[in-house]
Amino acid sequence: MGKKSVGANTFQGNNVPKLTKILYPRSGIFRDACYTLIGTFLMQYAITSGVLSSDPATFSAQYGVITIAMMIALLWDGINDPIMGFILEKCHFKAGKFRPWIALGAAGNALTVLLMFIVPFIVGKGWGWGYVAFMIVMYVLWDTCFTMNDIGYWSMLPALTNDAQERAKLTTHTAIAASIGTFLMNIGMFVLPGLGLGSTAFVYMITAIGIAGLFLVSQLLVFFKCKEKERDAKQEEVSEKSSILDLFRVVGKNKQLLVAAIGMLLYYFGSFILTGIGQNYFYMVFGYGGGKGGLVATAIAAFYVIATVAAQAFYPMLAKKLTKKQILRIMTGVIFFGYVMFFILAFPLFGDKPLAYNTPTDNMFWIFGGTMSLLYICAFLFFGASGIFYLAVLVMFQDAIDYGEWKNGERKESICFAWRPLDVKIASGLNRGLQYLVYAISGTALIINKISNLEGELNSGAMTQEAFDTQVAEATNSVARSQLITFGIVVFAVILVVFAASYLTLEFGYKIDEKLEKQIVDELEVRHQQDKLALETGAATVSAEEVPVEENKVE
Repeated sequence: MGKKSVGANTFQGNNVPKLTKILYPRSGIFRDACYTLIGTFLMQYAITSGVLSSDPATFSAQYGVITIAMMIALLWDGINDPIMGFILEKCHFKAGKFRPWIALGAAGNALTVLLMFIVPFIVGKGWGWGYVAFMIVMYVLWDTCFTMNDIGYWSMLPALTNDAQERAKLTTHTAIAASIGTFLMNIGMFVLPGLGLGSTAFVYMITAIGIAGLFLVSQLLVFFKCKEKERDAKQEEVSEKSSILDLFRVVGKNKQLLVAAIGMLLYYFGSFILTGIGQNYFYMVFGYGGGKGGLVATAIAAFYVIATVAAQAFYPMLAKKLTKKQILRIMTGVIFFGYVMFFILAFPLFGDKPLAYNTPTDNMFWIFGGTMSLLYICAFLFFGASGIFYLAVLVMFQDAIDYGEWKNGERKESICFAWRPLDVKIASGLNRGLQYLVYAISGTALIINKISNLEGELNSGAMTQEAFDTQVAEATNSVARSQLITFGIVVFAVILVVFAASYLTLEFGYKIDEKLEKQIVDELEVRHQQDKLALETGAATVSAEEVPVEENKVE
């Protein structure tokens, strides 16, 4: 049985307390930085820090097992999110509905991250199969703890306020903080290993200690210093009656939430494609390594964050002038223009080299020479537009939760917001499948596999750096122009189709406009006051079946 959170832990109305507005969104910087350390760099750590066997054949087998295990973990991810959403919805603490889970998840996550990198460093090189087993167990524990924090953190967002402008600002600041955290960790793991601080294993360990500590502190500040909006008594009763199947029931009864979830899934799928597949393309064009194709990929990633943060900062201003659907229309147009221009510039359509090209040199600033700057202008356009597009979808998702309470008398933020990480996991799985298809269709799979095998031989000590550089250069130089063009056609065709599908789904399927949302917010405020009065006087509250709904407007 849950307990209603009262007193100093809560606030009333739609005006979020100043300290909560400051701490809640910005705590996401270290949250997402810590997530990026594991989600992006754990596999790189496994193959470069010497924890696997030095024997080439055994190394390859261990790497293969880890890869398969990580893919299987996607299944656990898909199960984990709705389970955690159900637990958070049904089990509340006196200290609040969301903040205790945020703190518990952060504590477990921080501990797991520390163990992931401290234990292998203590054990030393060549741990081998023991590390494989250790990594798999720790990854599952990490994912479970992070999901606990993630569901609590994102579910708290729509519960803080129903006011449209307040919600737009909070959503913007939360998304920007996440982008900054991701950016800082990506840049950090690109720069730190080259500073001569020690071995790869040592660099990862001190990074993990620092970021896990900051992550935990930031989430504890949310727990101790932030406030949750006072819960409606009737919604507390509804939450306690939740079941695991409500993950599907909420979208079955709330078609607007279903449309928003589908639109968000398509957005994630489209936005992950270039950053997920692009690095190997840049290796084939500019050469393998951090100072060649890897440096271009890093620059693109940097512009991804810069453009996203800069554009999202303008979202509250745009939301005052334009409707969410108007924002989607404009941003879809910019996204299409940016991606088409990027395709024309980045692929060798008119000669052996792309229009945007510069020969790599020892000076890292070669990436801004020649015509290379044209690439980053295009990237700034489509990444910036994508960031604004995402915020509009995220606000639509939150509005759909309000609509569910208004129409069906059931809010259930935690269960509803379990669809967001589930969308991310499904999109990641689809991207892995697309990656395989792109490499197969373009005929580049064998080249990428050869480079991967050479990397394994180099890391295991079976090959010298000179031999590695020679064979990798031969592999990348063997890529035909037609293969690169096919690579680009498939990738960008899918990106444009997916973004178009996301836009059309929301344009024609989503029916909650600004006028209806204001009506919903006003009526919910009246109901909440009635529920509070009923609780104080002992009178009966309005049941879900008695909730008045304008059925002719939306489904």
